[in-house]
Amino acid sequence: MMKSQSLLVGLLCLLTLSAAPTAAWAEKKATATPAKSGEHVYEGVCQACHGSGVAGAPKFKDAVAWKPLIEEGQPVLTAHAWVGVRAMPQKGGNPDLKLAEFARAVAYMVRGAGGDWADPDAAMMRKIAKEAEERLEKTIRDAQKMKRELHEMGEKPR
Repeated sequence: MMKSQSLLVGLLCLLTLSAAPTAAWAEKKATATPAKSGEHVYEGVCQACHGSGVAGAPKFKDAVAWKPLIEEGQPVLTAHAWVGVRAMPQKGGNPDLKLAEFARAVAYMVRGAGGDWADPDAAMMRKIAKEAEERLEKTIRDAQKMKRELHEMGEKPR
């Protein structure tokens, strides 16, 4: 009987521990701050570079500079910018920025340059996420290739 009581107590502990993250997640979800608009993200993050064209960033409302980027399409441009492209850092330099908020900011800037992109819906977000994952996979493969080249040269990192 003592053995079955220990087993029961162990199971109850396990169930309690496994429910804790779920409860914490639900509580966090319920108290989460509302998603930021594209304009809000632009003003708080993107404007630092896109306001003045730092490091070749296309300036906000510059239709000529944005035209070839808009032609890449919403999933490609948004995903590539999200993971970092040219002089632009990942997530626009804000590690806490969520992909959906970032995507709304890109759509906002495109509209400012004369494009007609809507804030992304769930279907568009799936396309953006898929493109971002493919871009990251390519980056990882390229980095692994460089690492192999270093090892082949006999210059292992310290």
